[in-house]
Amino acid sequence: MQNTLKSAATFAGLGLHSGAKVRMVVRPASADYGIWFRRMDVVDRDPMVQAHWDGVVPSKLCTLIENADGVHVSTIEHVMAALAGSAIHNALIEIDGPEVPILDGSAVPFVEGFLAKGIREQAAPVRAIRVLKPVEVRDGDALARLEPAEMLEIDFQIDFEEAAIGRQSRRLNMANGAFVRELSDSRTFCLQSDVDMMREKGLALGGTLENAVVFDAGQVLSPGGLRHSDEPVRHKMLDAVGDLALAGGPVLGRYTGIRAGHALTNRLLRALFADPEAYCMVDCGPTTVGKLPGVGVHRGDLPTAH
Repeated sequence: MQNTLKSAATFAGLGLHSGAKVRMVVRPASADYGIWFRRMDVVDRDPMVQAHWDGVVPSKLCTLIENADGVHVSTIEHVMAALAGSAIHNALIEIDGPEVPILDGSAVPFVEGFLAKGIREQAAPVRAIRVLKPVEVRDGDALARLEPAEMLEIDFQIDFEEAAIGRQSRRLNMANGAFVRELSDSRTFCLQSDVDMMREKGLALGGTLENAVVFDAGQVLSPGGLRHSDEPVRHKMLDAVGDLALAGGPVLGRYTGIRAGHALTNRLLRALFADPEAYCMVDCGPTTVGKLPGVGVHRGDLPTAH
């Protein structure tokens, strides 16, 4: 069965890159609606923007979607990950600006809001994308790959010169609430030098030590330190869950990311859907539904310290 919210969940905060205060309301939607954003501040053009892989436009810093009228919404990856990780398939997201609020830099505030409002089953089967053969894209030493598997699995590796990050890897089967328990509270991260450079260019205006993990000269500058010893690679996995959620349905396959980012994951989806022999759409029966991310998740799955 597909899922939606029982009632609307409201969030407010700064956009990471714009620094503008944004109010966002995630509302229930009917079966087979999918995930759509509605720009409440847009009156002269089509305000509706579908959260779908073919609406992604190039952006180095985040995932940005745009409609045919040029109306866009940016930094959608964390709320998309929260929706997918909470098994919410249909929602209308009303937002009064161009960027999703960053909140604490993770997906856990969104998950908390969704679980507090409740999730409702809908009388329609979940349509999933089953990966039938390996598909891979590369960019230098970065790689993203999808290959057949019974459920969504994520295998991610990162390698940074910054000593406090270094090499990290993690692999997770995403069934049984693993996203909420293992990934949802992991925050976006960056180097202090990157923050300084972006602010000189008028970017990262809403970024603070409270909504990102900032590293500098082998030290963690953010108060309280890390939530997990491998928080950076966990956050990269969180981003991958959000970017894969733009496929238009749950993905049944194993995702491997090596130094991959938003753009490469979107290129991977484009490569997948460009090859009709690489995937098929399936109606999920009870056994498959039980393996989807977020199915059966409850508030007890939320991380206790964040």
